Amino acid sequence: MNSSLDQYRYEFLTWPEINHAAEAGKTVLLSIGSTEQHGYHLPLDTDNFLATTVCIEAGKKAPQELLVMPNIPYGYNEHAQDFPGTIHVTYEHFIEYCLDVCKSVAYAGFSRIVIVDGHGSNEHLCEFIARRATLETEALIASLMWTNLVKDEFEEIRESGLGGAAHACELETSAYLYLAEDRVQMDKAQDHYGGAAGSEGSKYLWVDIGKGWGPVKVVKWTSASTPHGVSGAPTLATAKKGKVLIDAAADHLVAFSREFKDLADPVRVDHRKVRPSSPTLPNLD
Repeated sequence: MNSSLDQYRYEFLTWPEINHAAEAGKTVLLSIGSTEQHGYHLPLDTDNFLATTVCIEAGKKAPQELLVMPNIPYGYNEHAQDFPGTIHVTYEHFIEYCLDVCKSVAYAGFSRIVIVDGHGSNEHLCEFIARRATLETEALIASLMWTNLVKDEFEEIRESGLGGAAHACELETSAYLYLAEDRVQMDKAQDHYGGAAGSEGSKYLWVDIGKGWGPVKVVKWTSASTPHGVSGAPTLATAKKGKVLIDAAADHLVAFSREFKDLADPVRVDHRKVRPSSPTLPNLD
């Protein structure tokens, strides 16, 4: 009979088994995505599906080390609401909700949590959530965009130029083709360079998953920047490229989780000579 430690899905455990997993020092993976338009060719679940799948594939590779939580499916998405189906959560609600989830996991006894983000506009908010959760609990919380794990691998196989991988693009479409080709309508895929945070040909305004951001950021309404919601070159996507990306992302996530687990717990040192009696600041005094 298999041990409960062989189960890498958080929601499939009982509460005594959660205790066992916490005692074993498992690292918790929390995918956070978005329900959002992805052009004519990709489903609304793209960000959720890809980030969650990367976590699940990592869990399969190291089930006794990792615990994959249910996905948080909605994110910060105000700029894309002109496209039907897109769900937006204001940043205040998003931060506090996700922070509560992370703090609950820490309260259950887990000391290492990794937020795996699938939506670009969540990225800095997830960084802030991880920072607050680390400062407000006894756990360490990391955050990452899954696509940032595979920049090197993508650069080796990409065919698009700068801006060809930003949203519903060569990278995301390749990953989805590999995982669920039957849900991708490739006959409707259309390329578009620029998008909400880029301007084709600009020396300063560009965004690309493989190459990062330009030196200046201006984020516009998505509908003012692309006619169909695409930022990149999905017509260059292939399932073969997607396999490379998903496999590499899962491998990197396992490798980081092992490094993260071995990272020493920080020891706070208060260097103040005088500690004020007032005000008393949350999590500081």
